[in-house]
Parts: sequence; C-alpha cells; structure tokens
Amino acid sequence: MKIAVQQAPFDFGAEAEAFSAGATGAGAVVTFTGVVRDAEEGSLSAMEIEHYPGMTERALTKITEEAMRRWSLADALVIHRYGRMETGDQIMMVATASRHRKDAFEAAEYLMDYLKSRAPFWKKEFLKNGNSDWVEAKDADEDALTRW
Repeated sequence: MKIAVQQAPFDFGAEAEAFSAGATGAGAVVTFTGVVRDAEEGSLSAMEIEHYPGMTERALTKITEEAMRRWSLADALVIHRYGRMETGDQIMMVATASRHRKDAFEAAEYLMDYLKSRAPFWKKEFLKNGNSDWVEAKDADEDALTRW
C-alpha cells in the first residue's frame, strides 16, 4: 500500500507500471487519474488545493486500509497533489489490485468517492475574470458514498 500527498506532478505511466509489477497474485489492476477540469467551459484559470500535513495522510491511510480489508486487495495506491494546478494537470491517482476485477473496480470507486467528498482537502478555483472562490461540497458527491 502506498499513500502519497505531494505538490510535485507524478508520472502516471511510471506509477501504474510500478504498481502493476508489484501486484503479486493479482488478476486485475484498476487505475484512475483525476485531472483539473473546467466545469464552466473556459472560465477556469487554475485550482489551488490545500491540506493539513499529517492529518491528510492519516485519513487517506485509514480509508485505504479499509478498502484493502473490505475487498481483499493485493495492493492499493493513492496519490493526491496539493498546491496550484492548471486546467488539464493531474490531481490524483488511485490504483487497486485484486484477484478478481469486480473487487478491484469497486475498491477503486470507493476510494475515488471518498477522495471527492470526505478527504481533508480544500479547493479554491481561480477564474480567468480574476475572481476566485472556495469549492463547496456537492450533494451528488456525498450521495455517491451512500452506496458503500
């Protein structure tokens, strides 16, 4: 299991390759990466993500350990960036490995739903018009957790 909260960009291909190589006994590896997207079609300039060091890593470790137990994962990886990112930059990566694909997919979705709604990160959007605002939690993101 690997948890990384970092400011620096990550190499998705290298991370996925290393994760897959280390997933001994797994029959399925699922990977996902999230990118900064412009929900308003051209108005977003950048996003800044803040967190509390130590608290964030503990929270991500706890939820990843829960996913490892619940879906009998062979391995799991969570990388989440903080700091200022431009549209199209990678924000996070989740990878799961298990004997069967269903467990790998479900565990990855569980981790992504948690990262989107409950992980202790605070996001601020900077618009091209000069305005900025903190991103508020969305009901749909919270609702996604109810299936777990």
